[in-house]
Amino acid sequence: MTEAASTTSTKFADLEDRKIAYRRFGKGTPLVLNIRFRGTMDSWDPLFLDELAKSFEVVIFDYTGLGASTGHPIYDRASLVKDARDLIDFLGFEKVVIGGWSLGGVVAQKFTATHPELVSHTVLIGTAPPGKPEVSGERLFMETAMHPNNGLEDQTILFFEPKSESSREAAKRSLERIESRDADRSPQIPETVFMKLLSEAKDRSTIYPDPEGTEMAALAAGKNPVLVISGDHDIACPIGNWLPLTTKWKSLHLVTIPQAGHGPHHQEPIFCAETVTSFVKNIL
Repeated sequence: MTEAASTTSTKFADLEDRKIAYRRFGKGTPLVLNIRFRGTMDSWDPLFLDELAKSFEVVIFDYTGLGASTGHPIYDRASLVKDARDLIDFLGFEKVVIGGWSLGGVVAQKFTATHPELVSHTVLIGTAPPGKPEVSGERLFMETAMHPNNGLEDQTILFFEPKSESSREAAKRSLERIESRDADRSPQIPETVFMKLLSEAKDRSTIYPDPEGTEMAALAAGKNPVLVISGDHDIACPIGNWLPLTTKWKSLHLVTIPQAGHGPHHQEPIFCAETVTSFVKNIL
């Protein structure tokens, strides 16, 4: 499989109660990526994906009922893990690198904690660890994220570092790449849908509820190596929540992108992809 992220066709995993839309490209170890809140397959920067596809068979997908997938939409974390598990089973993968961005990073962690036998490595981008955060995100993030449409200025605030000219320029380039796919795009998530899903959250104090601390303990044990890539000024999931864990998790690798926000892999797509590749290749 050698198609590029921006041209590969959308396929469907025909499951009993729904169809999961997915795209599959590249060659190598399977890498399954879970997307952010309000995101679809077309929210990923294709340059980041294409660089990954040089070393991995990359799989991206839309959660149930969102984007091009059918079924009843829900952001319940266990349901999102089930989406990933059902798709992996459908594709016949015995072991994968599981990854995710923001909410998708929570899915990747929960997947790792509940299905460690299926995971070789875990890759987390712009996300938070289990439990209530020690460092809260900034109000500006949610205020901006709730806008019906997020254009360049919003995306710069949400995913980059507006105070940095180089980051603002990277935001423009990334959005141009994202918008370069001109056919077979996943439908955007309507405002009524994402607002409803947000209102259904049972615990609004954290992006990753873990009331008993069991998933934190499972991830800290180090059975599966974990890579975290974070911007130094992530206004949604501050890097300060990861710093104390570097001495507590047995296989946590933390990489910080300077003058960057919640989407460091869109600001530095080649560096981040090469970092993921090196991590999977060299950390056992």
